[in-house]
Amino acid sequence: MTEIRNNWTKEEISEIYGGPLLDLIYRAATIHRENKDYSEVQISSLLSIKTGGCPEDCAYCPQAARYQTEVEVEALMSIDQVTSAAQKAKDGGASRLCMGAAWREVRDNRDFDKVIDMVKAVNSMDLEVCCTLGMLTETQAQRLADAGLYAYNHNLDTSEDDYKRIITTRTFDDRLKTIENVRKAKLTVCSGGIIGLGESVEDRISMLRTLANMPKHPESVPVNALVPVQGTPLADQPRVPIWDMVRMIATARIIMPKTVVRLSAGRTEMSLTDQAMCFMAGANSIFAGDKLLTTPNPAFNEDMQMFEILGLKPREAFKNGRLVGKEKSSLV
Repeated sequence: MTEIRNNWTKEEISEIYGGPLLDLIYRAATIHRENKDYSEVQISSLLSIKTGGCPEDCAYCPQAARYQTEVEVEALMSIDQVTSAAQKAKDGGASRLCMGAAWREVRDNRDFDKVIDMVKAVNSMDLEVCCTLGMLTETQAQRLADAGLYAYNHNLDTSEDDYKRIITTRTFDDRLKTIENVRKAKLTVCSGGIIGLGESVEDRISMLRTLANMPKHPESVPVNALVPVQGTPLADQPRVPIWDMVRMIATARIIMPKTVVRLSAGRTEMSLTDQAMCFMAGANSIFAGDKLLTTPNPAFNEDMQMFEILGLKPREAFKNGRLVGKEKSSLV
């Protein structure tokens, strides 16, 4: 079996990423197939529970209040709206619901109390619950864990060196601190990045190295292709070549063998063949449903047709056990 390492060098990862493409895919596919469940793909659904009006200046995000985009500011959803969306996602084959709020950070107020109730409600539906709410403290992370949260998403977005070009309203260390707080609460970590921001290959390598050299690999690593949105500073960025996505996924699979690698934003621009190459390279999760927060995404029925063609099957919720308080089973 492949050794789990947390001491990768940039040179090692660069050699993997930059190797002959077919050799890279073969190596990643071989590692992926060491897991007997390689044909299982987790279907996640992403729901924007609080849209727009964010004070951050993330250069890619249409929800930033300072940019003139077509995203309308919406209030926090009701619990009934969330459970209805969760049921729709579950009926479509999803085993995880990720709830996203356009906040800079979690505040200890009535809105957070409401999110806690949402987590409890969705958890009771036998769905893995994930949240992405911005920065949070250790105490807030523990409150979410006690409510039944399964995972917390907090993407690095890009490398530490490139970070301030994309976001100036918080630091790379702020990201790492939130992930540390999530770990202290014994939650699973979902953290990845976006390619196509104008970053260099070295930035991609550095971001992957940060993830792979954490004390414990993130249980989930989303690989996103930028979806340019008019009104944002990155509106005119060119589309990411599919081979760049394949290289990122394959490299992530090789250096983090047990991690769920998520083929995330950008799928609407990919053909079935493109996506098949990503699955071959080690992707074993997708986001399904009409939208990823505010950007378009393939519909559930399209994905089910793709699964049938490729011989893939949806992964069940809580495949490796639920989290119970501070006790947890061995999770991947």
